[in-house]
Amino acid sequence: MPVPIMAAIKFGTDGWRAVIAEDFTFANLDRVAQATADHWLANPVAGTTPKAVVGYDRRFLSDQFARRVAEIFAGNGFTVTLTPEPTPTPSVSFEVKRQDAVGGVMITASHNPPAFNGFKLKAWYGGSAEPSLCQAVEALLDRNPVRATPFAEAVKQKRIGIRDVKKAHFTALKRLVDFDLIAASKIRFAHEALYGVGAGCFDTLLAGTTCQVTTLHGEHDPNFGGINPEPIPKNYVQSAAWLSKHPHDFCLVTDGDADRVGGMDGRGNALSTHQIICLLLRHYFVNRRQTGRVVKALTTTSMVDRMCEKYGLQLVETGVGFKYIAAEMIQGGVLLGFEESGGIGFPGHIPERDGILAGLVLLELLATERKPLPRLLAGLEKEFGPHRYARIDTHFPLEKRAALMEYCKTHPPDRLLRSPVAEVKSFDGVKFISQDGCWLMLRGSGTEPILRIYAEARSDADAQALLRMGVRLTTRV
Repeated sequence: MPVPIMAAIKFGTDGWRAVIAEDFTFANLDRVAQATADHWLANPVAGTTPKAVVGYDRRFLSDQFARRVAEIFAGNGFTVTLTPEPTPTPSVSFEVKRQDAVGGVMITASHNPPAFNGFKLKAWYGGSAEPSLCQAVEALLDRNPVRATPFAEAVKQKRIGIRDVKKAHFTALKRLVDFDLIAASKIRFAHEALYGVGAGCFDTLLAGTTCQVTTLHGEHDPNFGGINPEPIPKNYVQSAAWLSKHPHDFCLVTDGDADRVGGMDGRGNALSTHQIICLLLRHYFVNRRQTGRVVKALTTTSMVDRMCEKYGLQLVETGVGFKYIAAEMIQGGVLLGFEESGGIGFPGHIPERDGILAGLVLLELLATERKPLPRLLAGLEKEFGPHRYARIDTHFPLEKRAALMEYCKTHPPDRLLRSPVAEVKSFDGVKFISQDGCWLMLRGSGTEPILRIYAEARSDADAQALLRMGVRLTTRV
């Protein structure tokens, strides 16, 4: 097989993604699925069964790609559960754990442009596959010929079963919150689904309650209305305008496969993921009276640090990628785990981002506090100080990245704005932290010639000034 095709398959932070019909083809999918089956067969995990779960999102050909993966897993001796319709990633992950399956696959490109699709690999514990597992699958590409059982034959042999996995997931979610409190709250709840698989989930979950549910952009559109289905403010324009005329108490936003979240207040003003994270942390400690380790990715707001310090909670900081947070959750004792991009993991659940559960917990928070969101956010800022976050993505040559990271690590700036640099962290990119708490971080994309620059300060103007400082650093190599 030609080398260029083989080179196209490279696992990133959460599986393999590529452009449909260019690199994401049935031929390449066959290779990845067979390598995954080979790994599972060669590395059985004690307590698991030879089962696999396969789900898919609303993108072009996702259902056909998922069906093909199921055929290959069946051909390798696994009993496969295939979802009958587009399904949230956390529902697939939950089913992997519920069945004690060896693993699972979600056909999705998450928040990427509509031209992309992807192969999200889920491990036996119901969470993102750790880096070593992904590398092991990559190493097995083309080791063995593809073995597949035709779909109709596999269904007849009961090697493939088509089953809705959302029901079991939703039942579990209701047990993880005070659902009776939510049901009686009369909250006006809007859900911006961004044309993704989250559409309709809250209509189902909250049916028969006093909550008023409005789903925005819930129709199935593989072009996602001309946007990338990512929970960031530039994608909220239409729903924000609608909310300004039709006020609600809260609007949750989910990404294309419903594992990550963003939000707006009831009148269409965007909430940052950092605000949502801090609201949840306060709710778990103050209202739920729960404790445990708090795990955050490096790029998450330092308000979390202030909160953990005041609450007496242990804080663990990881590299970027939920797989690192999942690894901490598997060890146990984690109160919450979260990342800047809106992925949140919850105690008593799978070690996985779950946008549907995040929505329910936020509803529980509102039902408990009975205060408008702007007042809750103002209370956080009054208690822990202002934290203004900013980020830009810039083009930067891959071949220069190592030199830039080394330069930043060995030549840190003396000051960030008006405060001396107090600490440099370099276990994932390079992060400079000043004595007054503001910070600047540079980190490269896992697979693309893109450099991400992150900053946080006490004002928007200072955060932008830090970003400009980060851009100037990129010219040093």
